[in-house]
Amino acid sequence: MSAQCEVSAKRAAGSSMSLFERYLTVWVGLCIIVGIALGHWFPVPFQAIGRLEVAQVNLPVAVLIWLMIIPMLLKVDFGALHQVKEHWRGIGVTIFINWAVKPFSMALLGWLFIRGIFAPYLPADQLDAYIAGLILLAAAPCTAMVFVWSRLSDGDANFTLTQVALNDTIMVFAFAPIVGLLLGLSAITVPWDTLFLSVVLYIVLPVLFAQWWRRQLLQSGGEAALQSRLDQLHPLSLVALLATLVLLFGFQGEQILSQPLVIVMLAVPILI
Repeated sequence: MSAQCEVSAKRAAGSSMSLFERYLTVWVGLCIIVGIALGHWFPVPFQAIGRLEVAQVNLPVAVLIWLMIIPMLLKVDFGALHQVKEHWRGIGVTIFINWAVKPFSMALLGWLFIRGIFAPYLPADQLDAYIAGLILLAAAPCTAMVFVWSRLSDGDANFTLTQVALNDTIMVFAFAPIVGLLLGLSAITVPWDTLFLSVVLYIVLPVLFAQWWRRQLLQSGGEAALQSRLDQLHPLSLVALLATLVLLFGFQGEQILSQPLVIVMLAVPILI
């Protein structure tokens, strides 16, 4: 098992990045601009897509997110959890920041800026929605992108796999309670149906499916089969990421162009 973790770690965090990946920030920026422009020029199609939802969860976006994160989750080896003790200092810091600092500090900053400093300049009926969005953003650590950052910084491959596996495990159980607590403390009505559906749809089911698929690939062809499938899925994952950005910003294209100052004010607590 340890040898398998070692090979998985090296391939997950140590392979070279393509030219497209190195300039991913540029493509993300372009997709944001394209999404806003399309949402402004063609609002009706985006409104129609936006109505395809269950319990306020948009189904086309859910499909794209699955296509985006499944290849990343295939890299996660939960067998690496036994290595936590070997990296306990770094993992301890990661867990503390992700689950004890980030969600609560964002809730505090949201309350300070959205309900306090910027409140006179924001639509009064949207304050709760803005704070809820900030809390949701901060409560979910972007574990999939850790592989990318590890590759960019030539990080420790085993540490990367271990902390991603542990954070994904915690997220399955802790995301909904933490979000519910912070929304409740902020006097925001907790949409429990949406919250639990989002956890199941975006966390639990993708993790379970990816781990089942990973096991099937390893049993049928070993690490070579897993790596081959990851290589095949990688372009699809990037396309899904960029398409998700186009859709999300297309949904809000009119609002972004009509209220640019609101976007700037919401960016302040995020940047902090």
